[in-house]
Amino acid sequence: MIAKKIWLPLFIALTVIACSDDPAEKATDIEKHQFQKEFADDCVARELKNSVNTNSDKPRIEKSCTCIAKYMMKDLTGVEAEKVLDDDTDTQSLRIRFDNAAYNCLQEDMVKKPKIMGRP
Repeated sequence: MIAKKIWLPLFIALTVIACSDDPAEKATDIEKHQFQKEFADDCVARELKNSVNTNSDKPRIEKSCTCIAKYMMKDLTGVEAEKVLDDDTDTQSLRIRFDNAAYNCLQEDMVKKPKIMGRP
């Protein structure tokens, strides 16, 4: 009976500790902006490699890559920023964040606005 009374508070305490924000994992503004710049530059370079007409594609690609990088850095942790900036590795959470950012940033280009009486 006593063991049952101990488990619930212990479980709650461990859950709160495990879910609390560790300030050491928060990315600094400098790390976030460095991540954004490097990620956007890498994205542009990668996309321009596949481009047939780099001069006309570059502004569109820069806009999309910058949007994706900004979206990704919103909740970026220091650990993730460090992995990308220092190790050039990506994590599962970064891949998920990238997919979400790409969807949100690129959908506005894909959705056609309705025309009313021949006007956009």
